[in-house]
Amino acid sequence: MVTLSSDSRNIIGRGPPLGAGLFFLGLVSVGIMMLDHRGNYLETVREWLGAAASPVYAVVQTPGQAWDWLTGSFADRERLRTENADLSKELNEARVKLLQFDSLREENVRLRAVREASAGVGGRTMIAEIMRVDVDPFRHRVRINKGTDDGVFKNQPVLDAFGIFGQVVQVDKYSSTIILISDSGHAIPVQVNRNGIRSIAVGAGDLSKLSLPYMTVESDVKADDLLVSSGLDGIFPAGYPVARVSKVERNPADTFALVEARPLAQLDRDREVLLLWADTPAPVEPPADKPAKPAATESKPAADTATATPAPAPAAQPQPQPPQD
Repeated sequence: MVTLSSDSRNIIGRGPPLGAGLFFLGLVSVGIMMLDHRGNYLETVREWLGAAASPVYAVVQTPGQAWDWLTGSFADRERLRTENADLSKELNEARVKLLQFDSLREENVRLRAVREASAGVGGRTMIAEIMRVDVDPFRHRVRINKGTDDGVFKNQPVLDAFGIFGQVVQVDKYSSTIILISDSGHAIPVQVNRNGIRSIAVGAGDLSKLSLPYMTVESDVKADDLLVSSGLDGIFPAGYPVARVSKVERNPADTFALVEARPLAQLDRDREVLLLWADTPAPVEPPADKPAKPAATESKPAADTATATPAPAPAAQPQPQPPQD
């Protein structure tokens, strides 16, 4: 039987002293650092140690990198969705603004055309905007945003940039109703600009057609003739373009020819129209240096009448007679 003996000596006291070993290792470390600092002798050793530790670093960093990649993927996907939604919204807003820009550009072109057309119009003019169109297919009427407060009056002529548009039939305080020349209840006196033949253009209930039912078969009218207002109705001033003849059919057995014309005004596309106040001729006043002579001439018969005698005037006071042929 083996008997274990016990040693009661202190374990720390066995072997070389710890202070001496620590001192020795310190000297070795200082020496290695000095050699490395002066000659870079340990550069290769560090490279090999770094290469050997790279797999360990990779294994240690793999969980963190995997987590970052996973959370980053979800974050990027959410960010891309948000950016996509924002870009889609901005694109839609840009498209709407582009449509509004096109509309404003076309409106500017129309206003310029109306203003240029009004430059040659005699009298005062005012641009009005069409607010509403009558939906009844048999009533060609529109509503504008000008009324009595703006000086609009009943039967006032209305034009656009290309010709006569219609006339005012109803006036309110802030708005008015216009009947188009194409309405079946509207008629306008016209004349052929080429030869001056007069007639009446009647609305046919079609925005692209006027009828001239009172043109006889002998009338000198042909296709593409320009019809202008004659001014005989006292509403539309003379000389404004109304329509252009599009169809002429003559039957010798009939009294009247079949004549149709196409309105020059853009009745189905206008958004702005031109209200017209025609010029009224000013009264002619006599010159300032000649009122005394007519007054004396007029007062003389009155004086003669007051002092006249029953005797004939030529016998009592002969007057010079004008020479006779």
